[in-house]
Amino acid sequence: MARNNRFVPRRQQPRRPGPTNSLLAQPPAPIEPAAPIEYGKPIIVMEDTSKATFVYQGGAWVPHERTIADWRQDCLVKELPQRVRGMVRYEVRCPLS
Repeated sequence: MARNNRFVPRRQQPRRPGPTNSLLAQPPAPIEPAAPIEYGKPIIVMEDTSKATFVYQGGAWVPHERTIADWRQDCLVKELPQRVRGMVRYEVRCPLS
């Protein structure tokens, strides 16, 4: 009885690709790029630990009615790395209408 050589890998049959439906497939629909959005001047906003926002007006930080979550829905919001008295600074840019 002949011995099987374990160290020589077996030859594998080349795989044949299965049938394709390339003739029946529709080409992908063209993708239209979105129009670029133009944003206005940045506004510096601060948010404290209770999620209250403040805007700098007339030399003082004045409370504002909108929260950062409200601004994120329709404006471009970027968190700035500097913290002031435990408050987080944000740069908010609203789109031009």
